[in-house]
This record gives sequence, C-alpha cells and structure tokens, in this order.
Amino acid sequence: MPALPYRGRFAPSPSGPLHAGSLVAAMASWLDARAHKGAWLLRIEDIDAPRAVPGADRIIMQQLQALRMHWDEPPVWQQQRLGRYQEVFDRLLALGLVYGCGCTRQEIAMASPPPAEGSHERPYPGTCRNGIPSGRSARAWRLRVPEGVEHFQDRWMDAQQQDVAHAVGDFTLKRADGLWAYQLVVVVDDADQGITDIVRGADLLDSTPRQRVLQRLLGVPMPDTLHVPLALDEQGRKLSKQNHAPALDLGDPVRTLNAAWTFLGFPAIAAPDVPGFWAEATAQWARRFVQAGRRHGCA
Repeated sequence: MPALPYRGRFAPSPSGPLHAGSLVAAMASWLDARAHKGAWLLRIEDIDAPRAVPGADRIIMQQLQALRMHWDEPPVWQQQRLGRYQEVFDRLLALGLVYGCGCTRQEIAMASPPPAEGSHERPYPGTCRNGIPSGRSARAWRLRVPEGVEHFQDRWMDAQQQDVAHAVGDFTLKRADGLWAYQLVVVVDDADQGITDIVRGADLLDSTPRQRVLQRLLGVPMPDTLHVPLALDEQGRKLSKQNHAPALDLGDPVRTLNAAWTFLGFPAIAAPDVPGFWAEATAQWARRFVQAGRRHGCA
C-alpha cells in the first residue's frame, strides 16, 4: 500500500515566544516536511487557556516567518475547536469507554503503585473504574484503557513499547478544571488534519503510546513519529518558557539556525543567508531521513 502524501505539523503552546529548545523541534518538523516534499502545518495549542499569554501566538508566527519557516495552510487554534472535542468525547462516552473519576491528586498519589520502569508518573489505580464512591461526584473523566502493549518504531528513538494499562492506567480526557486534556485534543487534531508524520521533542515520546491507544479506539490513522533530543540549560533542565528560556535572537538568523542544526547532530552550514541555509539543510536532512528509508517503520 503506497504511503499517504506527507503532512506534518508544528504545534507550539502560546505561553511565550519561541526559544532555542522550541526551535529545535520546529526546525526538525519543517525540514522533515520539506525533505519529503510534503505539507507543513501550524497549530496553536492554546487548549490550556490559563497558561496562554495574550499575543504570544502572533509573536511565534512572526518568529517563524522571520526565519523563513512558512506554513502551507491557514493556522489552527485549539480554542476554536472546543465543540469538536466535545463531539468526540460524547462518542467515546456513548461507547462506554469513558467514566467519571472523583479522586483528588493527593488520593491518587497515595493509592498508586510506584512508577513503572521508564515512566515518570504513577499509574492511576482504577479507583473509580467501577463507579464513583458514594457521596462523590465526577471531577475528571478518564478513558478505559484496554489491556495490551503498544509497539511502535520511532524514526529517531527506534523501537518503543509500553503497556499503557500498567504504566499509566486510565488516563484523563477531561480535567478537573473542565479543560480538555492534551492527549484527547492532539489525537483529534492530528486525525482531522490528516497528519501522517509527527516530529516533536523527546519529552512527548512517553505520550505516544497513550495517543496510539486512543487512535485505535477511534479508528483513526496512527502517524509515524520522530522524537528529537531535548535542548537543556546549564542546570540540565529542559529549555522551556517555564524555566525562563530567553526568546530567539533573530539579529543573526543564520547563526540562530545553525545553533539548532548542530544540536541535531549535523555540521554547521556556512550559508550567506537564510534561504541558502535552508537549501543545504533540507538536502542533508533528506539524505539522512528520506533516502535512507527511515520513514514508515523502515530502519
């Protein structure tokens, strides 16, 4: 069966401007789309409205355009798609795949077993799986995770597997604060936008098995994934807006691009301008990730 035309995306959260760490993910996703002669989409992940900074989405778009990273279709904002998430949630609820949970975070932490090997979170112990205890009401809504191990081939991290029911348990689709959970919205967005390839930071590698479980239950395609290493600060922490990573320096764009490029393991490019940088970077990326056959599960 021939592969679908490549469709990738970059999905920043508008909690501040892009920084060096987010540029690594943006660059990898942009190059992978261009090297595959596919489409690159921009999605503003503003589902966590309390964390969104007014105007940050426009700043992010201006930064991308300043670096000549242009998207191929109109951007999508998650806050404009709340009705769609409710529609999919209602479908899962009607199928008996979702249930209300009355547990607090403290109660879950006290009742949960230690994190499984390779995981950073305690699995939900299933307290409310067969009904909320008397006198309680639903705080959050969880997916009934089926038994079984998710296996997938990541194009950067190679073979991966996780027993989601054991390592994570029934995960949240709608949070106690009433907001839709990331795992639900990203699956719905990727399916609706026809995304074939997800390129993002390695901090989200652990989310992939959960998303595959949900994709399987919804009967939607499972995109290929490529998770790039995380850029860290001097204290070994992930470069992030939460850790006050500075915004990108656009005064010397070729230098800024080369910093992300060399972090991805490639030699610096002596380009006179941004178009020259992208032309050479795209050619090198294609030799490593396209001609080498590292797409759709190929080693």
